[in-house]
Amino acid sequence: MKFFVDTAEIDAIAELNALGMVDGVTTNPSLIKKSGRDILEVTKEICDLVSGPVSAEVTATEADQMIAEGRKLADIAENIAVKVPLTWDGLKACKVLSDEGKMVNVTLCFSANQALLAAKAGATFISPFIGRLDDIAMDGMELIEDIRTVYDNYGFETEVLAASIRSVNHVLDCARIGADVMTAPPAVIKSLINHPLTDKGLATFLADIKAADIKIL
Repeated sequence: MKFFVDTAEIDAIAELNALGMVDGVTTNPSLIKKSGRDILEVTKEICDLVSGPVSAEVTATEADQMIAEGRKLADIAENIAVKVPLTWDGLKACKVLSDEGKMVNVTLCFSANQALLAAKAGATFISPFIGRLDDIAMDGMELIEDIRTVYDNYGFETEVLAASIRSVNHVLDCARIGADVMTAPPAVIKSLINHPLTDKGLATFLADIKAADIKIL
């Protein structure tokens, strides 16, 4: 499963990228605005930093404007994936941009039916939102499983990009089901390493080393 980092923080991306933990980046205008910098400038810097897809979101809601914005975003770098919402206008934009050879990430997916439409429109990625479904007492992971089944049934090449990931359990469940990609904030990715027995084992090891006065250098 590929790891995308859901942030616009350059330092956070660089830290994880140096460890080989970044296969791509997802961001949006709101995340970039928090940095106080120009959207296109930050997006270009991220694209230069990582080799994988960088999702950059349009702000328009009508197809023609989405297409124009998508083309402008795609001009930033070859690894841009234009992010559009799962609306009829978004699907129209997806079809045009994907036919032009551009990567498209269709976002705000909350049903397998929607995911089916996005795949038919040529989406490179479909982004089902797990956490937001959990928030309204629905099973976000069931959606990932349904989309995986539908796509596998018919050989769609659209990749399942699990989004709105809030916990390490979300990450594990996505990996079990077979999501192609998951995108999560840096803090969630870093927390995957945590386990109390690892901490306990290391503490015991260090105590034994100190007691035995063992040194390598």
